Amino acid sequence: MATDTLKSTSGASGASGNPGGLRRLLLDNGALTALIILVIAMSALSGDFLTTDNLLNIGVQAAVTAILAFGVTFVIVSAGIDLSVGSVAALSATVLAWTATSEGVPVWIAVLLAIATGIACGLVNGILISYGKLPPFIATLAMLSVGRGLSLVISQGSPIAFPDSVSHLGDTLGGWLPVPVLVMIVMGLITALILGRTYIGRSMYAIGGNEEAARLSGLRVKKQKLAIYALSGLFAAAAGIVLASRLSSAQPQAAQGYELDAIAAVVIGGASLAGGTGKASGTLIGALILAVLRNGLNLLSVSAFWQQVVIGVVIALAVLLDTLRRKAGATPVAAGTSSRPKGPQAVKYALAVVLAAAIVGGLTLVNNGSSSAANQKIGLSLSTMNNPFFVQIRQGAQAEAKRLGADLTVTDAQNDASQQANQLQNFTSEGVDAIIVNPVDSDAAGPSVRSANKADIPVVGVDRGVNKADTAALVASDNIAGGKLGAKAMAEKLGGQGKIVILQGLAGTSASRERGAGFAEGLKAYPGIKVVARQPADFDRTKGLDVMTNLLQAHPDVDGVFAENDEMALGAIKALGSKAGKSVQVIGFDGTPDGLKAVKEGTMYASVAQQPKELGRIAVENALRAADDKKVDKTVKVPVKVVTAKNVDEFSG
Repeated sequence: MATDTLKSTSGASGASGNPGGLRRLLLDNGALTALIILVIAMSALSGDFLTTDNLLNIGVQAAVTAILAFGVTFVIVSAGIDLSVGSVAALSATVLAWTATSEGVPVWIAVLLAIATGIACGLVNGILISYGKLPPFIATLAMLSVGRGLSLVISQGSPIAFPDSVSHLGDTLGGWLPVPVLVMIVMGLITALILGRTYIGRSMYAIGGNEEAARLSGLRVKKQKLAIYALSGLFAAAAGIVLASRLSSAQPQAAQGYELDAIAAVVIGGASLAGGTGKASGTLIGALILAVLRNGLNLLSVSAFWQQVVIGVVIALAVLLDTLRRKAGATPVAAGTSSRPKGPQAVKYALAVVLAAAIVGGLTLVNNGSSSAANQKIGLSLSTMNNPFFVQIRQGAQAEAKRLGADLTVTDAQNDASQQANQLQNFTSEGVDAIIVNPVDSDAAGPSVRSANKADIPVVGVDRGVNKADTAALVASDNIAGGKLGAKAMAEKLGGQGKIVILQGLAGTSASRERGAGFAEGLKAYPGIKVVARQPADFDRTKGLDVMTNLLQAHPDVDGVFAENDEMALGAIKALGSKAGKSVQVIGFDGTPDGLKAVKEGTMYASVAQQPKELGRIAVENALRAADDKKVDKTVKVPVKVVTAKNVDEFSG
């Protein structure tokens, strides 16, 4: 069952005293070279990068991606693909939290059920691929949707608190060593053991190298694929448990897009999507590269939008370097053979590490000696900047920071609670003077804010509060009160009678829950108003258009639409066409410029406006006061009001 791997044409000569041995080592390990270059570059650019706290942060931030990627390594080595690992991770964590809390199942049994869920999802993938003859891409894409849907069904779209006994997986040992890093190392060692020392590991390489040859040699390919995808599901479950432990809650929308990060980590680490090559150490290096990039770009205050561009370019360059290395100096040999003695190779690895550490240490000393902080530094983590409301919060915050002479760094969590946790940890390790957070989820932000509390960094919440942590102030509008105002405005416009539909926001977010709850509470006073449909459109204009178009097929006689933000309301208006503002009344939420324009034009009846720029301005003002140990109010309420065509000219937004 031999398969082709790669070795340097320089053979043992590079290991026997050749002065080019170190250069050859780095050339033969493109991912390692890229990681060393990145670490040196980030250390040169930021004096906050190479600190113990920040390096531990990088390890924690790489942990979930690395654990997922270890499972994906098995699949890619065997020439497959698994797009479902992010959803399976979320589903497994949701099963654990739901069974341990709502159903009262003992925690250890709940953990086993979560792991069994991951394995079961992997087995279904394997069955569809091996016996159903579905392409791996299609089978796992289907499981991606099924897993995410089941997670939302079980949780009803809301985060579920994680059992305290399991949440310790997100803590530290001895007050400094993060448990997620230990779990990552253990899972990496297990991966290396399986790939290098077991029958199934050798089978993966054989199947990836030439599946037909493997079958003809007597290998039971179908059964091996079942085991391979089951392993991927098991590792996804472990990653989901670690992720939920960090956030102290199971998020039904957690780990979205993580499957792409996992695949990228495996490929950056030297594996081929064609199969037959790959190793655990390479995958770990790939995950660390992604974590170093995101951490370093945050510390350098690079725009959240440009971060995505930079990460994509670096991923492409890392893979290109590895491809060029293979073409320039690699020839195939049988798997399991060794191209050079292990002893000299280990010495060269040690020399490479020592050399990199010396360069980085020198750069750090230079940075520490020349750094100065004349202005106060504030970190602002927004739940998303793909929404005009939060863009206006950023604009208000930036204008106030400029006026007061403060340095403001703004990050975009992209509605990912885990990514936001990473950003808050980066702010803490950077030692900013104050942090402002607009939580993706109030519970999930708690652990990271508690870390800031320990570092004596004041935290101000904006728009949404933080649970189980201390905040110096909460600057917010009352979403529940706003929902009630929206219900009253709708009922009065319809004369207390009519059929309406509700477009809900992103499942699991506190804004969606609170606005929906307020609207439902307000409607109780108007029994003549009937809600005929509720559907999520994820705070997105395009989805609002699509969902409203579909709802009109079933409810063509609808009289009103309440959307939990202006973006979805604008999508609904597009779907309604000439009906909008005439036979169908639309009410949005937020008071964004486009929403107010629609109100002025008459296509949207009203918007419950929150004055987002004012939220950002007041948040910065209070953050600086807290940093100076001045008294701040625990809660600062920015008034909400219903804006209609009658008063839209008076409202600045």
